[in-house]
Amino acid sequence: MMTTTKRMTVTTLRRMKEQKEPIAMVTAYDAPSAVFAEAGGADVLLVGDSVGMVVLGYDSTVPVTIDEMLHHTKAVTRKSRRALVVTDLPFLTAHLQKEEVLKAAGRLLQEGGAQAVKVEGGHAVIPGIEACVAAGIPVMGHIGLTPQSVNQLGGYRIQGKNIKEARRLLEEAQALEAAGVFALVLECVPEELAIRISRELTIPTIGIGAGRGCDGQVLVYHDLLGYGDGRVPSFVKQYASIGEAARTGIGSYVKDVKAGHFPTEKHTFRMDAAVAEGLYGGKAFDGSDI
Repeated sequence: MMTTTKRMTVTTLRRMKEQKEPIAMVTAYDAPSAVFAEAGGADVLLVGDSVGMVVLGYDSTVPVTIDEMLHHTKAVTRKSRRALVVTDLPFLTAHLQKEEVLKAAGRLLQEGGAQAVKVEGGHAVIPGIEACVAAGIPVMGHIGLTPQSVNQLGGYRIQGKNIKEARRLLEEAQALEAAGVFALVLECVPEELAIRISRELTIPTIGIGAGRGCDGQVLVYHDLLGYGDGRVPSFVKQYASIGEAARTGIGSYVKDVKAGHFPTEKHTFRMDAAVAEGLYGGKAFDGSDI
């Protein structure tokens, strides 16, 4: 198993596929999540536009802007030391003219400090991907369930269940590899299709709801830690219950405040007795009225 303190690169990920070492990717949206994810050994940190739903309170990823992605990318890269940091290009960006795609992707690397961008979509976004790759910007692809297209897809549904859809996704995967993506996220596709795509491609595949045959896996930070609103996709395995711990802790704090049990002498700063005496008109402060 590869263990290194050097920054992960796109070359490292390709080598991991060749050596059959699974890639572990986790979303991160701020400095603490970057610290915890790297401490846990994550190979890749994805500053996903899922930040819109799990952090910013949007109903989908569609409203997320490039400025919001930059804000969160900067927070992650300030603390990231080892993982490859990949940031999503937000809704519609990859469908713009090549110059606009390059401008947005360039900002995420130059201003945000990311090492790569992720682009959702198939054939329609290839011109923008090719422009980025030609300019030296590493691009991760993303097909299957693409949340930015959720309105067109008719909701969060499994993709590639019939032979026509499966063949389309396989063709898109091959086209994206030819366009130069260094890895490909497969979201909510049947395991059999994910295995076929993973075997056909020389680049790593990273699954989310795509079964056991991908070269790596990715989960949303809040989902895997139980730190959200309680709605978790069926393909998620929760490894902690931070949300429950937070509710319990805050509840205990509120009860202590209401009952006058917090703060105590232990949590209080005091001034010199002579200063306090002057403050109270020459009388010694005894705190009896607390």
